[in-house]
Amino acid sequence: MHNKTIAELSQSLAQGAFSSVELTQAYLERIERFDGQINSYITVAADEALAAAKQADAQIKAGTAGILTGIPLAQKDIFCTNGIKTTCGSKMLDNFISPYDATVISHFKQAGAVMLGKTNMDEFAMGSSNETSFYGAVKNPWDLDAVPGGSSGGSAAVVAARLAPASTGTDTGGSIRQPAALCGITGLKPTYGRVSRYGMIAFASSLDQAGPMARTAEDCALMMNVMAGFDDKDSTSIAREVPDYSVTLNQSLAGLKIGLPKEYFAEGLDNDVAGAVQAAIEAYKKLGAKVVEISLPNTGLSVPAYYVVAPAECSSNLSRFDGVRFGYRCDNPKDLEDLYKRSRGEGFGAEVKRRIMVGAYVLSAGYYDAYYIKAQKARQLISQDFKRAFEKVDVIMGPTSPTVAFNLGEKIDDPITMYLSDAYTIATNLAGLPGLSVPCGFVGQRPVGLQIIGNYFDEARLLNVAHQYQQHTDWHARAPEAFR
Repeated sequence: MHNKTIAELSQSLAQGAFSSVELTQAYLERIERFDGQINSYITVAADEALAAAKQADAQIKAGTAGILTGIPLAQKDIFCTNGIKTTCGSKMLDNFISPYDATVISHFKQAGAVMLGKTNMDEFAMGSSNETSFYGAVKNPWDLDAVPGGSSGGSAAVVAARLAPASTGTDTGGSIRQPAALCGITGLKPTYGRVSRYGMIAFASSLDQAGPMARTAEDCALMMNVMAGFDDKDSTSIAREVPDYSVTLNQSLAGLKIGLPKEYFAEGLDNDVAGAVQAAIEAYKKLGAKVVEISLPNTGLSVPAYYVVAPAECSSNLSRFDGVRFGYRCDNPKDLEDLYKRSRGEGFGAEVKRRIMVGAYVLSAGYYDAYYIKAQKARQLISQDFKRAFEKVDVIMGPTSPTVAFNLGEKIDDPITMYLSDAYTIATNLAGLPGLSVPCGFVGQRPVGLQIIGNYFDEARLLNVAHQYQQHTDWHARAPEAFR
């Protein structure tokens, strides 16, 4: 059962090959058996999962089930879940039990999906390796000495290790696509505003976006059918009709124009990663696509602009964690100032503190114009680059990450090098565009991801382009030997 996709599991449930309770129990047993090796779950909601599975079986029997009814999923621990601990990977929220569900969680519940548990993540989604979590680092199922990527590293690892058929993630600067690439799965970051952010604990409000992580583009399409849509509880949600993302999966790619940015194939890209990506491009040519070289001249501004904008927004969003209203509170504070200082000092980890301090600095008097306003101007230049590119091409392709998964501990003490792990993914967040990572090969035993970027609200095309590639390759079907 654990080697089936969502589409295959849904069909098996409808045919009565097994029940949702049996399927859920099988995954819970795999989690108990294997998760000690990779540390991908923070909370396993076994009782709640089995109760939901029982309800799903009743719906299936009554003939009122949808495609996701009875399907076990893992949820990133950044989404508030009613009655279940929501930590954001931080000591600050280690005791926080949410009194409500995030909209994404509500949508999956309404669809009859079963939540297996909450996945490990970089603290407050700040990281590229899943090493900043209060609950310890997640390990890559393909190589236990390697990182799974971040911040949605736990969500990527559970899918790669077959501890859930699919999961949710969030992407602020690449945090769905980069771990998807490093763990050999498919991950989609939708257009900003396409999926509700209500109940998703904020890191950088103008950049954060939730999306699906699964083995196949088809499964991501089925999840997007549930996740996407307008939400009046979210002021950044966009009122736009949601298509059925699965309908166009099988469209031909004949005549598709693929843009290859010369900036994505320059210095800093590992040669073996470049070779795998180029091989994928050749496969697309055989499917009828045409390749056009393009330029995104302001790509080099992406990382510095992001690491001004994102910390500025995080310093504002995380000001609410003060030891007063909820979350961690220090013991025996002397006065209010001591309460604030010690609660935040003890509750936040090093990377979160670093970004709060950077954000407070760039927003301070005398530096706001010099840094924050300049970064926002750079952001507009990056968006304009993409706008011009999409006048010539249908999609843009390149590597998701400049390297395959690096070793645990390799970059944790070198923040700048760590930040460059997201060099190819950050620009899409700054522009608000959709992007997808699909497995396209290996370097040794470590997976390589191909990034596909689309125009605004063009998720259906991205999923179609990825699905067609997966119909002619088997990279997405491969599993780590230790977890088969």
